[in-house]
Amino acid sequence: ISRAGGPVGQGSPAIGAAGLVPAAPGAGGTEGSGAAGGSARIAVKKAQLRSSPRPKKLEKLGVYSSCKAEGACKCNGWKSQNPPPTPPRTDQQSNAVNLQEPCRSCSHTLGDHVTHLENVSEEEMNRLLGIVLDVEYLYTCVHKEEDADTKQVYFSLFKLLRKSILQMGKPMLEASESPPFEKPSIEQGVNNFVQYKFSHLPSKERQTIMELAKMFLNQINYWQLETPSQRRQRVPNDDAVGYKSNYTRWLCYCNVPQFCDSLPRYETTQIFGRTLLRSVFTVMRKQLLEQARQEKDKLPPEKRTLILTHFPKFLSMLEEEVYSHSSPIWSQDFLAAASGGQIPMHTVISAPPVPRPLYYSTSPVSLDPSICGSVSPARKTASVLEPNTNTVGEKRKPSDPLPHEENKRPRVVGDIPMDLINEVMATITDPAAIPETSLLSAHSARDEAARLEERRGVIEFHVIGNSLNQKPNKRILMWLVGLQNVFSHQLPRMPKEYITRLVFDPKHKTLSLIKDGRVIGGICFRMFPSQGFTEIVFCAVTSNEQVKGYGTHLMNHLKEYHIKHEILNFLTYADEYAIGYFKKQGFSKDIKVPKAKYVGYIKDYEGATLMGCELNPSIPYTEFSVIIKKQKEIIKKLIERKQAQIRKVYPGLSCFKEGVRQIPIESIPGIRETGWKPAGKGKELKDPDQLYSTLKTILQHVKSHQNAWPFMEPVKKTEAPGYYQVIRFPMDLKTMSERLKSRYYTTRKLFMADMQRIFTNCREYNPPESEYYKCANLLEKFFYTKIKEAGLIEK
Repeated sequence: ISRAGGPVGQGSPAIGAAGLVPAAPGAGGTEGSGAAGGSARIAVKKAQLRSSPRPKKLEKLGVYSSCKAEGACKCNGWKSQNPPPTPPRTDQQSNAVNLQEPCRSCSHTLGDHVTHLENVSEEEMNRLLGIVLDVEYLYTCVHKEEDADTKQVYFSLFKLLRKSILQMGKPMLEASESPPFEKPSIEQGVNNFVQYKFSHLPSKERQTIMELAKMFLNQINYWQLETPSQRRQRVPNDDAVGYKSNYTRWLCYCNVPQFCDSLPRYETTQIFGRTLLRSVFTVMRKQLLEQARQEKDKLPPEKRTLILTHFPKFLSMLEEEVYSHSSPIWSQDFLAAASGGQIPMHTVISAPPVPRPLYYSTSPVSLDPSICGSVSPARKTASVLEPNTNTVGEKRKPSDPLPHEENKRPRVVGDIPMDLINEVMATITDPAAIPETSLLSAHSARDEAARLEERRGVIEFHVIGNSLNQKPNKRILMWLVGLQNVFSHQLPRMPKEYITRLVFDPKHKTLSLIKDGRVIGGICFRMFPSQGFTEIVFCAVTSNEQVKGYGTHLMNHLKEYHIKHEILNFLTYADEYAIGYFKKQGFSKDIKVPKAKYVGYIKDYEGATLMGCELNPSIPYTEFSVIIKKQKEIIKKLIERKQAQIRKVYPGLSCFKEGVRQIPIESIPGIRETGWKPAGKGKELKDPDQLYSTLKTILQHVKSHQNAWPFMEPVKKTEAPGYYQVIRFPMDLKTMSERLKSRYYTTRKLFMADMQRIFTNCREYNPPESEYYKCANLLEKFFYTKIKEAGLIEK
């Protein structure tokens, strides 16, 4: 077991299937195949345990469960009366244990330790078993680890997971700050670097630079940091406190979760910024280049020039920007201020989600951000150097799409090529400078002024709370007092003592809005992770700072904070003055959280209205109005281009002078070029309930078809790596069912377009000889048969 949470190859560096893998002891390095093997072994153990009989699962969980016998027993774990003389190996099956066997600690039976699990679903039991194996793994790490700082982190995570089993909750890391820890991130900084230095290059050369950048980001994501004690010996004058803080965060959020996948995992390049990059860059650059020189004969010929010639130059130029005090790439306003527009405004580079070799060739098409999130290390065992071949029944590998295939792929009618969109985006100025029009709802840009003030540093947002365990922070205490004052002034009907009690209660947190060093607003809330919701208790902005968009921007920040913590529901009791505000923020009286989940947990206010809000994890709420505005501007530009193409004057129609009384519309010269199409032949149901009933019946028939099985749920990234790089607009039958239930399908065309999207996506991603491709064809034929039977299109 290595100091960084898993088995890491410590032998001589070698370039093999896993690429450049420097692992010099004590100097940091990249995780080798041993790391992937370690996480794979844990995954295999979890799979074996989850497939065990239920009594075996209860036995395993009983060891870590508190006693539920009558009489308020305080035993926190069942222990066998007859333990083996030597502890059994963790990979060996232990002897069956009778549920009537007594506990060595409290004398109650094993059955008394697992009574609370009798009615627990298999899914929940398997989740708890996964945490149990992570606890056992961390226990081993704690005992084998020699570094004191690392051992302390392992022990803290061990206690956290142990507590999660006892309370049957989700492991939630409690820290004063949550990811990301620095903005811009390393990933964004490297993106900015590529645009800053190379945006003038032709597309082919720029593609090479982007490939180098992806290689570099991938190396950082799998780099082993030095322990703080090792770093102190190597760099005595460095900021030891800052490095130790980042090292602890890296262990908790990036490294250990690769092996203990019950913990949330983040990519290093996405949550750390320039500070961490500076601490590893020099050593990392030296090791990578040294190893490349030593192993150059093992590199594929087509990648030798890239790594031995271009990569050193790339690193040298990047090093200047990393250590320069005046480099613009580390400014959060870089993209808004950048000119040239040769590279699209959206992210051009994201680190690959799996450990790839340094010489791996990636597509120049921008990666979907959803692919670059946290991925369990247990799912990172597939080879990344498989040849680009497709056999029957297999899905395309992520390396299949070739650089200039975008225009060759079949597209759903109505799709706009990405090349055209990128070309249009390059002509758009800063979205903040785009004028507002009547086409855009005023609600969308309510937070625009606040967002600009935040970008300029005029206002700040901090999630703060009181603590009874840590030394009080004077600044935080002052902010809490300020929040108490704001809430008391703006909510005069609330008793001041009650407000004070909740604001300073350690179980409550407050998202505070800071301007010129003082509190001007905030949202006090309490999270219930085990119940899947958060209660909003107070929400206010001081009176002289209202009508500036602060309230909307506050709520948007709160939504993003909860998405990061995987809580997707808000509940609040709103008085008659607050109902309007909450409606504008997406709240409604239609509560999505089951009543059993919140009754007895939230505070009930007389005369107030219970409102709820369900969050969509795909929406970046703080940038939502910018995205809407940019989309509107793109559509406007596309319309202008189309108008320029069809701006042609045709001679007038002379047929009517000759006595013709009527002609088909489609025969008018130029009418089709404008985009006009004949009205669809079929019955458009006007009654919403009749349309809903008809579409529901058709969807049920489709879902019951024998060839519908590949399309029942969204494609999982683990089953089809790279799918979301190829398919821009995924669709599945489960999503269609949810859309139908929410009355999204107001016309038959919307319904048919989504269903057609399923079939088109399948044929685009899979080879014609695959089983999935054949299922799509057969199901499509069946679907159109049902549509015709319902009279929605002409037979």
